[in-house]
Amino acid sequence: MRRDEHAPAAVSGSRRHRLAATLIAGGVAAVSASAGADALYLRGGLGVDRPADTVFADRDCSTMSPAALYGCGNGGDGGDGMPLRSVGDFGTAAALELGVGFAVAPAFRVEILAESRPRLAFEGVANFLDPARRQSVSAEVSSVSAMLGVYVDLTQVGLPTLGRFSPFVGVGVGAARTRIGETRMMFPRTTTVVPGARRTDAAWMLTAGVATALGERLTLDLAWRYSDLGEIRTGRGEGRVLWRDGSREPLLLDLAATRANLKGHQFQLSLRRAF
Repeated sequence: MRRDEHAPAAVSGSRRHRLAATLIAGGVAAVSASAGADALYLRGGLGVDRPADTVFADRDCSTMSPAALYGCGNGGDGGDGMPLRSVGDFGTAAALELGVGFAVAPAFRVEILAESRPRLAFEGVANFLDPARRQSVSAEVSSVSAMLGVYVDLTQVGLPTLGRFSPFVGVGVGAARTRIGETRMMFPRTTTVVPGARRTDAAWMLTAGVATALGERLTLDLAWRYSDLGEIRTGRGEGRVLWRDGSREPLLLDLAATRANLKGHQFQLSLRRAF
């Protein structure tokens, strides 16, 4: 059913159109008046990203076909006694961001932002064996995210400035596309190779920072951000076990996917240019 079919019958189509046009025009005029001439802006930023410690585990530890990589047991033979998994981190990585925003009122701005983390290097340890034995895990991950963010200039709602700096807070929701390459699990005699995959998942962020004017149209932002970019999942399909001394032919494995969460903190510097 069309939207206008819900309107009272006493209001004619032409009157409804004129009323809608009047309301839209009034809203645009109100926003334009409050936002001023420099409402539209472009922002570019560079961040230092520090993802949180990460755990890779089976999506379903009991699956047999395809086979779970870790299974439902705990680390034994001198292991840590925890469920079988790999634990590690992505170290520190660069994040690049581009945003287009609009000041809808003196205190509020709305922004469409895209962010790229081109290289996240996972380094971790599995817990199949005694901790003193070799069982290192590594994988390359990249992520691209897009969000709709809303920011509040706190000085416009009653908070004082911090010298030349004006504090702000923000929140955003959207989606993230992650890619993980092959995961390599190094054991004393063998290497297990797990296939990579791509995945799109929901994402969100919280941010707080300060802004200072560098000129009539240029603003510098310094911000902290917490981002949750959803799950990373390894591929479902052909993995393999390789004997590094070449004593045996590779053993092929039909593997189920594993998963981990990609989230963490970021410190960011960016420039806003008003138009």
